[in-house]
Amino acid sequence: MIATRLNEDCFCQTLDRERLDYVLRHDQLQGDVLAQHPQLFSNIATFVSHTQFTSIKNAIEAIERTIALPAFNDSVMREAHSHARVNHGPKGAFMGYDFHLSTDGARLIEINTNAGGAFLNAILLGAQKACCPPMDDALHSQTQKLFDDFVSMFRNEWQLQRGDKQLRRIAIIDHNPEAQFLYPEFVVAQRLFNSHGIDAIIVDPQELAYENQVLSHLGQPIDLVYNRLTDFYLTDPINIALLNAYLSGGVVVTPNPYHHALYADKRHLIILSDRSTLDALGCNADDARTLIDSIPSTISVTTENASELWSGRKGLFFKPACGYGSKATYRGDKLTTKVWRDIVAGNYVAQTSVWPSERAILLDGVESALKMDIRAYSYDGRIQLLAARLYQGQTTNFRTRGGGFAPVFIL
Repeated sequence: MIATRLNEDCFCQTLDRERLDYVLRHDQLQGDVLAQHPQLFSNIATFVSHTQFTSIKNAIEAIERTIALPAFNDSVMREAHSHARVNHGPKGAFMGYDFHLSTDGARLIEINTNAGGAFLNAILLGAQKACCPPMDDALHSQTQKLFDDFVSMFRNEWQLQRGDKQLRRIAIIDHNPEAQFLYPEFVVAQRLFNSHGIDAIIVDPQELAYENQVLSHLGQPIDLVYNRLTDFYLTDPINIALLNAYLSGGVVVTPNPYHHALYADKRHLIILSDRSTLDALGCNADDARTLIDSIPSTISVTTENASELWSGRKGLFFKPACGYGSKATYRGDKLTTKVWRDIVAGNYVAQTSVWPSERAILLDGVESALKMDIRAYSYDGRIQLLAARLYQGQTTNFRTRGGGFAPVFIL
């Protein structure tokens, strides 16, 4: 496959950093983003075959259909936090499906709500220089209308809860937002909303007030919250105004606790990778086969199976059931007995390891390789954008020289 050959043998640096820097500065970002975040963007592009893309697409669609089954919803919501049992209609902006590539397809590693990076990756995609005709064709077929698509998504989220009322103000919310690693993305989103006639602010949740069914900031009402918090169920007391507004329907929140409970609890991977459970839920046979082929077998870590899992740990990856990103995740072959005791005492799942593919890169003229995973940003089951994360180490990070976000081209 040409995509595999390019990932293994192409050392071209396709990022036009001057163009990227110009676009970021045009968005009035404070400071030099590229200097402050030197490993945020890789200089190279990555490639996915049509077969691999079809595998990713089929997996996402099968997951969406399965999660929509009444039996799945009932099962999940019985165990969910009470804050997550409120559903006002929105689908959830920027779902993130993370995959590792194989020669014959792709394997799902995890599902995330409020997946970060989409706005920045849209800019990154437009700052590439084609290094060969296949990439030139792919570049021009993928860069159009991404931002318009993102804005349409938020408008649709609004309409699902508010109908034909006008969307006037969006609040992009996170704790201490200016200190967040992806704060530059918040600014890009703010500028984009403003350019489409929607007022947008970036706010810490402690600055919000909720009175008379109106969520506000400094006396100005907020219509929709683009939620970037990792307090997924809004249990922290500092989020009380947002929580009360969400529960009562006083503001549209996307993504919200319902979406996290429905999609992102990693215990769902146990259900989605077990054929007998899928059959019992009423999953159709084609979707069940797709899920079994796409999702590595996953089980809960318990005191009863701890000894067996420890013996087979080298072929497993351990993740906190309610965690996010790569926090507190461990490769089995790197475990210490102390960490293992914490895993057994905690709420963890064990997933069959699927090693990431690699992307060739030149560092100081020396050929090297970085690990690669693929994130599919999606909305309502439709893929909006693919992006790669290049890294070294156990898990994805933005500390690897030459690594970071990289554009994905389908060849």
